Amino acid sequence: MIHVLAQIETTPGHRNDFLAEFGQVALLVRQEVGCIEYGAAVDIPTGIPVQNFIGENAVLIIEKWESIDHLKAHLVAPHMTDYRVRIKPFVQGVRLQVLEPSV
Repeated sequence: MIHVLAQIETTPGHRNDFLAEFGQVALLVRQEVGCIEYGAAVDIPTGIPVQNFIGENAVLIIEKWESIDHLKAHLVAPHMTDYRVRIKPFVQGVRLQVLEPSV
């Protein structure tokens, strides 16, 4: 199993537009072979001093896949290609981390 964290920096004022598109594609992604988990998260105030806020224009996509091959297949799926076109006006940047469990 692998974990994927994708931090999306949205165009100011368009985070909800991005999330609406994400919500549509997430239904298809969750049906892909090898997808264990696929969801979006945004900051929530907790009062915990060490919390690192990613910001009001950011979304963290949290994914789990059975393997890197499943992740690579996901990246070229037709619904993902269409999705990237639809979200382009709402995205300023993407940071990606692909991790494996260490214990």
